[in-house]
Amino acid sequence: MLNVYETCPRYENEKYQLKFVANEDYIDLLKVYSDKKAVSLFNSDNCGGDDFHYTTEQRMKDAIDYWHFEYDRQGFVRWSIIDKHRSSAIGTIELFHRNSKDYFTDCGLLRLDLRSDYEQTQEIENILSLIIPHTFDLFKCNKVATKSISEASERIIALKRLGFQYTDKKLIGHDGTEYNSYFVLKN
Repeated sequence: MLNVYETCPRYENEKYQLKFVANEDYIDLLKVYSDKKAVSLFNSDNCGGDDFHYTTEQRMKDAIDYWHFEYDRQGFVRWSIIDKHRSSAIGTIELFHRNSKDYFTDCGLLRLDLRSDYEQTQEIENILSLIIPHTFDLFKCNKVATKSISEASERIIALKRLGFQYTDKKLIGHDGTEYNSYFVLKN
């Protein structure tokens, strides 16, 4: 059985590749994390106040360093999403196993950060279809959850096409804050 924290797998199709986030991705990723339109759709629930709006190369490099730190301590995995036709990173996917006292326990929590020009139903479906089939085994979970606010209409359509269903259950943060707008796919 593959341990995602020992060997981070790569996945690809004809258009996209998911690979472990690398330091050299920072220039492309800065275009994602400085894109205000994109940042407004990111899931920053339970992230200690980080809004993921990064506007300098150094801040982007620091974020990647932090993602590597979390991987090394088995906190989460962050993949860069590479557009193979442009040879550039156009977003990231974060995944981790979440144990909690709320509905979102034994759950693979997925965060999709995507440049706004890729926030299209077909592109999202194409990207997520690379990782979703592997998530249950990689993160030893019985459901996958991801946040999508109502303004992310293209994302919501893609999630529904992939079998996700909206839940009115609240994700309870470390400090007791309740978060909503989650979609769940059960194994």
